[in-house]
Amino acid sequence: MELKKLLSQIEYEVLSGELDKEIVDVIYDSRKVTPGCAFVCLKGFNVDGHKFIPDAVEKGATALVVEDDIEPIDGVTIIKTPNTRIALAMMSVEYFGHPAKELKTIAVTGTKGKTTTVAMIRSILEKAGIKTATIGTLGIVIDNQIYKTNNTTPESYEIQQAMRRMVNEGCKAMVIEASSLGLKWHRTDGIKFDYGIFTNFSNDHIGKSEHADMEEYLNCKSILFKQCKLGLINRDDEKWDEVTKDHTCEIETYGFDENADIVAHNDSLIARPGYIGVHFDTTGKKELSVDVAIPGRFSVYNALAAISVCRHFDLTDKDILDGLNEVKVKGRVEAVPVVGDYTILIDYAHNALSMENILTTLKEYKPNRLVTMFGAGGNRPKDRRYEMGEVSGRLSDLSVITEDNSRFEDVMDIIEDIKVGINKTDGEYVVIPNRVDAIRYCIENAQKGDIIVLAGKGHEDYQEIRGVKYHMDEREIIADIFDSLD
Repeated sequence: MELKKLLSQIEYEVLSGELDKEIVDVIYDSRKVTPGCAFVCLKGFNVDGHKFIPDAVEKGATALVVEDDIEPIDGVTIIKTPNTRIALAMMSVEYFGHPAKELKTIAVTGTKGKTTTVAMIRSILEKAGIKTATIGTLGIVIDNQIYKTNNTTPESYEIQQAMRRMVNEGCKAMVIEASSLGLKWHRTDGIKFDYGIFTNFSNDHIGKSEHADMEEYLNCKSILFKQCKLGLINRDDEKWDEVTKDHTCEIETYGFDENADIVAHNDSLIARPGYIGVHFDTTGKKELSVDVAIPGRFSVYNALAAISVCRHFDLTDKDILDGLNEVKVKGRVEAVPVVGDYTILIDYAHNALSMENILTTLKEYKPNRLVTMFGAGGNRPKDRRYEMGEVSGRLSDLSVITEDNSRFEDVMDIIEDIKVGINKTDGEYVVIPNRVDAIRYCIENAQKGDIIVLAGKGHEDYQEIRGVKYHMDEREIIADIFDSLD
């Protein structure tokens, strides 16, 4: 594509060189530079792309997009722009041919619930025959193919590239997790989303490399509602009016609040072997009686968000009900098939807060026993291990302490740290260092009515030991164990 066309949506000045040259790709990682490409110099918290200009030029970059003044380089066009992240986004939109215009686009922001809400929306739309792809924590998902990404919300180039692939593969809708950092760093720029969803807001992501304070964190969330046509807002969250105060979109709300456009009533818990979830009814702009295959009251909110957006599509109530009743989120309180009158859940909970949330939720289901199998990551603060041990000891009827990603630490040293926390409680526990053996122990000793949580790995399909990632998928392990028992 001609450089001048690539730059058509951004503010810039030409420091040197010509605009009428063909560009073969847009690159922001100097390690991926190819001859004839434009290299965009991004400034991050740890790395400044301007430092890699000599490498990029040596590898054949014929255009540079910069924020700093750069001395002329023979044969290289140098473009200066106020913000290279905005430039990367808008250049990527041009390079991939505005793919968002060929899709119905939905973005979900909020502290919690993004991954689950995205999965619920996709489940409903797919039930209606609307081929839907997603971008988020699990990666880029098209059909059953998962393309791994480095961030919940990838760089703008990866987003635009993924959307072009979605269109080429017949997708009609795209749902993306719009993280606060993704919005802050302009990764979603250039997309006017058809729908934006706000799930909730709580303390998180405050630090030097993230947000300076809660005010900035909230302001970054609010960006979405200047980048979408219709905002769908959790009215029960105390920050809902602040996150929408400068909105440029239309607004609809959901929640238990009677003033919401879609109101939830009569929520109750559902539990039977292999299925754990919630029931609720809705009134207002959509009247339904809903069962959701994910436990906890927070699942009502996520489902309300999904209902709020999906009602704007051409689908039936049955599509919504079936989509929510059958939804699975890989690694998020994910029920797996078992032989017996108990339930096994795989969950990504890998710190004290996430463990407390899931275990507190599951205790409301009054299981015969709540059994928690978990480990802790190596080369991470020891305080996390003490806290995880204490939480499991306090809330579980039985803790099974095992390995996680031990990295470069000895598994037994990590387990000893976990025991420091669990010994502050009177909770029962056993130590089984090998994770496969620990899963087998949980299955062979399961009792009727138990809920067993395999915590820590979630959607991960590997185990990291001494710098090597070995394949480990707990779903496969469970299936193999049942095969061996048969």
